[in-house]
Amino acid sequence: MYPLLDSALSLTRGVPICDDDLLADNILFNNGAKWKLLRKKLTPLFTSAKLRNMYYIIDKSAQDFVEFLKLNPDKLKGEAHSIYDTITHFNSAAISASVFGIETKSTFESPFREMIVKAIKPSLDLNLKFAIGAISEKLYKVLNLKLFNKHESFFIGAMKKVIKNRKEEEIIRHDFADLCVKLQKEGTMVDLDNNLSIEPTDEVLAAEAFFFFIAGIEPCTASMFSTMMEMGRHPEILKRVHEEVDAVFEKYNYQLTFDAIAEMDYLDRVLSESLRMYPPLGLLSRKCMRDTVLPVGNVPVKKGVKVYFPVYDFHYDPKYHPNPEVFDPDRFLKEEEINDLTYLPFGRGNRICIGARYARLQVLSGLMHFLRHYTVKTHELEGGIQYERSPMLVRPKNILIEFIPRS
Repeated sequence: MYPLLDSALSLTRGVPICDDDLLADNILFNNGAKWKLLRKKLTPLFTSAKLRNMYYIIDKSAQDFVEFLKLNPDKLKGEAHSIYDTITHFNSAAISASVFGIETKSTFESPFREMIVKAIKPSLDLNLKFAIGAISEKLYKVLNLKLFNKHESFFIGAMKKVIKNRKEEEIIRHDFADLCVKLQKEGTMVDLDNNLSIEPTDEVLAAEAFFFFIAGIEPCTASMFSTMMEMGRHPEILKRVHEEVDAVFEKYNYQLTFDAIAEMDYLDRVLSESLRMYPPLGLLSRKCMRDTVLPVGNVPVKKGVKVYFPVYDFHYDPKYHPNPEVFDPDRFLKEEEINDLTYLPFGRGNRICIGARYARLQVLSGLMHFLRHYTVKTHELEGGIQYERSPMLVRPKNILIEFIPRS
């Protein structure tokens, strides 16, 4: 894990982007000084105080999710891909509202939601571009490949409109659009140590907004899906979760507040175990920025070499996680016993996911509202649980999931 922790080695993920790939020019793909400056400016959005203020947006989206299920009973049962799409509805609605604000009666009616889902959906075209970049950064740039150019016009135009309206309204909504207005009022973003300055233009901020979607929807959906699936396979665990959910709702007068989420100890452990067994990304990559020697085995690594970390393998290594095939939330009862170098659902080191706390909050809120109204059953199809073929994603399939209204 040395390259993940050594800042001289891991300021880059090793994923190339071309200079005119506007939406990909964000902290997910940026490197070096530019990445550090932009991350510094975005980090305040994820403090406890900011998340508390933003929580009303997530809570509204979770309530809308339950209403969506009530209005669409055909969505209550299906194979993995259809249930996955249903959960994607919630996470895309929640993140759209957190970025652009709540502009419609239901967050599920957001005009941005459907476009975003299309933009981030894995495709042969997108996978091919990533594959070329992994094989040869030089070839990637010679071909001038762009990851999200099809969506630039719509998304940047939408972001311009949102920022303009927010400036005219002068209303604080505690969302990403508020941060955009604040950054533009402050003017040029400057890093004196590296002699770097960045103008917070609408285009720059649109790219950072796009980051929320490409880095947020899929991991949150994967986390919710796997948690629901495993609860549906383990009735005794589901029963404990339902009891905790009902008790917390009653304690807080049936209002799911930010503080109520913090009391969901068992559900939080269930989520942590789901993230161990089904990490959103099965692989992490870093590119070495200088020649070095890995301390374990004294392995020399040259500058420019990419190092890959098999997250899935770490999570299933019995040396670090005893009985790894067993779904056991109580292994997180004493978190100090979990080695944070071998539990990597959100990465580690200086490139750890900036929105990890937001993601957990959103997933827990969605699960709590869902479990207040529904129970879940998982039926394995012939051949047992299998996995989608994907270069990085860990997505189970060959199952049937059923959401059943609680009496």
